[in-house]
Amino acid sequence: MAKVRTRFAPSPTGYMHIGNLRTALYTYLLAKKDGGTFILRIEDTDQERYVDGAIDVIYNTLKMAGLQWDEGPDIGGPVGPYIQSERMGIFKDYALQLVDSGHAYYCFCDKARLEELRKVQQASGVSPMYDNHCRNLSKDEVEKKLSEGIPYVIRQKMPREGTTTFHDEVFGDITVENTTLDDNVLIKADGMPTYNFANVVDDHLMGITHVVRGNEYLSSTPKYNLLYEAFGWEIPKYIHCSPVMKNNTEKLSKRHGDASFEDLIEQGYLPEAVINFIALLGWSPKGEREIYSLDELIEVFDVSGIAKSPAIFDSVKLKAINGEYIRAFSLEKYKELAVPYIRKTCKREDIDIDVLAKVLQPRTELFTDIPDQVDFIDELPEYSTDLYIHKRMKTNVETSLEALKAALPVLEGLSDWNVDAIHEVLFELIAELGVKNGHVLWPLRVAASGKQFTPGGGIELLAILGKEDSLDRIRKGIELLSQEN
Repeated sequence: MAKVRTRFAPSPTGYMHIGNLRTALYTYLLAKKDGGTFILRIEDTDQERYVDGAIDVIYNTLKMAGLQWDEGPDIGGPVGPYIQSERMGIFKDYALQLVDSGHAYYCFCDKARLEELRKVQQASGVSPMYDNHCRNLSKDEVEKKLSEGIPYVIRQKMPREGTTTFHDEVFGDITVENTTLDDNVLIKADGMPTYNFANVVDDHLMGITHVVRGNEYLSSTPKYNLLYEAFGWEIPKYIHCSPVMKNNTEKLSKRHGDASFEDLIEQGYLPEAVINFIALLGWSPKGEREIYSLDELIEVFDVSGIAKSPAIFDSVKLKAINGEYIRAFSLEKYKELAVPYIRKTCKREDIDIDVLAKVLQPRTELFTDIPDQVDFIDELPEYSTDLYIHKRMKTNVETSLEALKAALPVLEGLSDWNVDAIHEVLFELIAELGVKNGHVLWPLRVAASGKQFTPGGGIELLAILGKEDSLDRIRKGIELLSQEN
């Protein structure tokens, strides 16, 4: 069996959308699972859509995602060049081969005639197709027009009878009536190949064994196969993937504000978490497990797990997966990544950053959520005594005032100020008062933070803030609650 060779062939149009990156990922996994070769080819023949700097975006995105190519524009390889615009000299000769073998023909129809034809067909409710006007020109007629310098394109000559069947690894065997196949343009009037023709020739010349792409290309695949057959080339295996959708009716679209890979990273997602999530968009591993490193994905990836139905981009699930990755970090690694976000709203140097990191880590799904979680540390916000009222903790203004007044002298007398020491004296107080934990700990949390939701409970918050600031905040809480009583 031939060694697996796959290619990711993006167009440099500005950014890497999620569906594109998923294609790159599946293409990469397919090659690496069998010890094959993953090729990067840049398809830049559509100059109208070309965006300066977009090739660098492709390189950077793939590298950040861990999808390192084995052959490509920047590193070369045996079948280069790997930028399509640098391969322009080779396509015309292949098209002329098809003309000679009767699988293609010269078409001299001008734009005005084709536009008129399209209008007539649309008015008649017919799907626009070329009407084969030049398909049966005699050799002499063709030679005469060529000698007169009349502009032409080269069209693929589709069979007019029978059917064409192709096999897709996801969708199975698909058969189409040949009468539905349009005589596609292979070489345009300016001598440039169309995307569909260049794609087939390049895939053959680069020895591509498996083609992974979006299922919008399913309808073009019979035409590709007829080209392969006309040349006598081996047809690659096809893996067509259904789209990634925003919801049941809308595709993801950058134009409509949906995030690209770069956007997700800027929003605080980890590249490895995004890749893990993208792998599961339309592909299911065997079993219940969902968290996989890239190496583990290579091991378990199987084309049979790719679904026919579209995948829905579930941002809640992405966030949850990101949180799993963050919780798996060592505390030191977490602290290293979290501190820049902590410092966006917390500038104090006298806090216990280790305790803060420890309580933040299990509560962090996105690093960009951290600044809002710690914005009370530098300065206690103004808050309402309503925060002291908690149904589950069975606290109210009166009980909270009693709890803070009881806790203050106990904490004032504490010489060691750390989580264990604070925990010990407060739980002794709780036992002495004969109350539930929340009766004391909830008012302390509110007094320390002025917030309902915090990273960690009252004990951890006191340890983070330090003795002096903690006692000062408790006194302010007592004063605030006293005004209500």
